[in-house]
Amino acid sequence: MKAMILAAGRGERMRPLTDHTPKPLLPAADKPLIEHTITQLVTAGFTDIVINHAHLGGQIEACLGDGRQLGATIAYSPEGETGLETAGGIINALPLLGDGPFLVVNGDIATDFPYAELKNRTVDLAHLVLVNNPEHHPTGDFTLDHAGYVSDVGSEKWTFSGIGLYRAQLFSATSPGSSKLAPLLRAAMVGKHVSGQHYSGFWMDIGTPQRLQELDARLRAQPLR
Repeated sequence: MKAMILAAGRGERMRPLTDHTPKPLLPAADKPLIEHTITQLVTAGFTDIVINHAHLGGQIEACLGDGRQLGATIAYSPEGETGLETAGGIINALPLLGDGPFLVVNGDIATDFPYAELKNRTVDLAHLVLVNNPEHHPTGDFTLDHAGYVSDVGSEKWTFSGIGLYRAQLFSATSPGSSKLAPLLRAAMVGKHVSGQHYSGFWMDIGTPQRLQELDARLRAQPLR
């Protein structure tokens, strides 16, 4: 199974740090954020990795190269300076992702989620990992019923972690170009084509300089596995 890391975000909330450095290359515990994720994926058996990029994306390619030094094989999916949003970025990268289900991970999260759990998981159109709601997103995104289906209807909602399995068919009716992922997921949820799981372990959205500092301190005390 191939994996894709979403690394095309502009990182507006991280400015001025991202004015001259793409967000995935910001350091935590002396390594770029994206390198921590790649190391985890490789350890879990995901060695064939696609990375999209936009703002200052050339720096990402220069830093990571073909991935050999990290035990990976990396292919890149450039999107120009402005990016294509999440669904648009995935659609643009589909020719690199193969025919089966693939893993997509946001490039601006940190977690100890065991990615190896997803390698052999059955997936219809999508399978999402949901996490406890952080302080900055208390209302969550989606519900998870007892049968393991995800919905956006219900009172008790969890936060979408930015970790998901997808099939190309989820995007088959969407034209190439800039497009968001959430509307496609919500449409698929109506027919119960989106499964999910809840993970209660460590997870952070590295969306602000303060959270980057918090992550740096945590990783120096306890590296990710």
